[in-house]
Amino acid sequence: YDEFGNYIGPELESDDDDDDELPDREPEGRDYDTDGAEMEDGAEEMENNTMSIVLHEDKRYYPSAAEVFGPDVETIVHEEDEQALTVPLVAPIKKKKFQVKEQELPETVYNMEFLADMMDTTHLIRNVCLVGQLHSGKTTLMDCFVKQTHPGFKQMCTEGNLRYTDTLFTEQERGVSIKATPLTLLLPDIKGKSYLMNIFDTPGHVNFSDEVTAAMRMSDGAVIFVDAAEGVMLNTERLIKHAIQEKMAVTLCVNKIDRLILELKLPPQDAYYKIRHIIDEVNGLISLYSEEGKVRPVSPIIGNVCFASSQYNICFTLKSFANLYAQSYEGVSVREFSKRLWGDVYFNTKTRKFSKKPPHGSAQRSFVEFILEPLYKIFAQVVGDVDTTLPKVLDELGIHLTKEEMKINIKPLLRLVFSKFFSDLGGFVDMCIEHIPSPCFNAKNKVEHIYTGPTDTKLVQDMFNCDADGRLMVHSTKMYPTDDCTFFQVCGRIMSGTLHAGQEVRVLGENYTLNDEEDSRILTVGRLWIYEARYKVEVNRVPAGNWVLIEGIDQPIVKTSTITDLITNEDVYIFRPLKFNTQSVIKIAVEPVNPSELPKMLDGLRKVNKSYPLLATKVEESGEHVVLGTGELYLDCVMHDLRNMYSEIDIKVADPVVSFCETVVETSSLKCFAETPNKRNKITMISEPLEKGLAEDIENQVVNIGWNKKRLGEFFQTKYDWDLLAARSIWAFGPDG
Repeated sequence: YDEFGNYIGPELESDDDDDDELPDREPEGRDYDTDGAEMEDGAEEMENNTMSIVLHEDKRYYPSAAEVFGPDVETIVHEEDEQALTVPLVAPIKKKKFQVKEQELPETVYNMEFLADMMDTTHLIRNVCLVGQLHSGKTTLMDCFVKQTHPGFKQMCTEGNLRYTDTLFTEQERGVSIKATPLTLLLPDIKGKSYLMNIFDTPGHVNFSDEVTAAMRMSDGAVIFVDAAEGVMLNTERLIKHAIQEKMAVTLCVNKIDRLILELKLPPQDAYYKIRHIIDEVNGLISLYSEEGKVRPVSPIIGNVCFASSQYNICFTLKSFANLYAQSYEGVSVREFSKRLWGDVYFNTKTRKFSKKPPHGSAQRSFVEFILEPLYKIFAQVVGDVDTTLPKVLDELGIHLTKEEMKINIKPLLRLVFSKFFSDLGGFVDMCIEHIPSPCFNAKNKVEHIYTGPTDTKLVQDMFNCDADGRLMVHSTKMYPTDDCTFFQVCGRIMSGTLHAGQEVRVLGENYTLNDEEDSRILTVGRLWIYEARYKVEVNRVPAGNWVLIEGIDQPIVKTSTITDLITNEDVYIFRPLKFNTQSVIKIAVEPVNPSELPKMLDGLRKVNKSYPLLATKVEESGEHVVLGTGELYLDCVMHDLRNMYSEIDIKVADPVVSFCETVVETSSLKCFAETPNKRNKITMISEPLEKGLAEDIENQVVNIGWNKKRLGEFFQTKYDWDLLAARSIWAFGPDG
């Protein structure tokens, strides 16, 4: 070989010659058939097996995996080029945890079987949602209910906020409710009679008003929460208006009255004026947005106003506070006494009678004298002089504390004293029982408002009667993800009939009509639960009038749905989709960092779209995926869920922008026209702005396109001074009208 590796030696013999000589070199006495693979029958077997020919693929150098590890071990063999390097051969077991859950059913003061039995008595059920401005104390009051019914949480009376209905870790970290969460509890009124209370705790942040709308659709009444120190805020006004539009019973809770004492340090007389001003302001809004006589004004005398400080376990109405006096003084009529505890009513200590005029110059109103001053005294004694005079004052009130309890800090001590003073929240329950209708009483009003079909059918009569033996009709408005975030559980209200676990149902989506039945699926119901925020109580059936959490039917549902049985002898229409009091106007464009993960992102977008009622997702003409929400906090929560809970990929986000919409500012200078293909017909259009207030009337459904022409014409003639021809020539209210 030369220095470059080229052969330069003598010529070598050809390999072909060697191959020709091979058969001659075979030992004599061996005959092979034409294939050269098997020995002839007469051939002599080899005595030594170790010398037999073994094919390469049949050779065994090592024992098999089954021999090494045993028959009970499953062995998996993968070659390196079968899947991507980023995918592990054996994926680790991932356990997602995004929300706080109870590991087992907690102890309650009532039996769960009794709670399930109460679901059959619809006149003892109340479906209520708590709504109000951000940080007005809704979640904290729910904690008071949880502590009252769950003995395991009673030791937390003296600790910080439990925030039981803020189940998501993001809610706990941000300190704000994001999701509307239902809680079903058995609560006693002031007489000790138990009622089944289905209570929805809703977010107070204006971005999450879609959750409030979903909760209102399932409820019969709303409790408006107002911070006593802040008063009626803009969002409070929007919520009152929305509750009236949803045809709900409205009650008021003046919360955080402790702030008037401890923060603002108002004298009792000024605190009374402040509370009265809040009630007058709420009544002004109710009269502004409601048709005359349709919604009852709120008043402590009527009983649809309660006063609370959820931070310190205080909650009472005039009736429940009068009941405290009746327990101490014999012969006091709770009903008559409570009527005299509000307004310009004074107590004359000499005659022992109430009068409209003050008996002397320094006389205090009865609300100040009998309610505010005792509360002020307890606050002052606990905050000011714990060691000397407090034990004496507590003895007068019948409150007994141990020496260890007397040594705790001021805030926990206040909570403990008031929890013993008021014992339970019977006043709130009493207000809900008297002024929020039961599901059977409110069924007709509810169905007329949300059902899109005619009201003269047997199906609708079953819903009017809230008949548990009638045809099944369920209206779902919310969906909650499972622990692993792969499926959703559907939360709905049963309008009629009884839903059973394992039952076959027909799920109708929002786009379902009798002419287009594409948006419907027949599915089998999985398990059924009563939702209790951090735990669920499984049941076999749920009758009409109750809320239920349903497994196994989430796949075709996007936002809301109508769930019915398979009987086809009568046309079934859907329940109206949610009508929100705001719109998704802020949008962001999203795309995966790794383009190959686009299918994962699309699946995540579908799931997050189900989780947020007002979220909208769409694909622009440019191909970018756009997410629309109500605000930056809303979209921030959406992106957290999309990245961490539903898709688990890295996603790039564009800067948020506001969706712009065109409007009409003046009458058109040019006519716009269109001709039909045969040139025989021509439509000419001009645009001009509407009269002031007309757009609001259409949005608030003061006027309805479904009215007959005569009624519609009279409305526009009288209120907006239209001529008769124009008033009777209206085609539609907007493109969707």
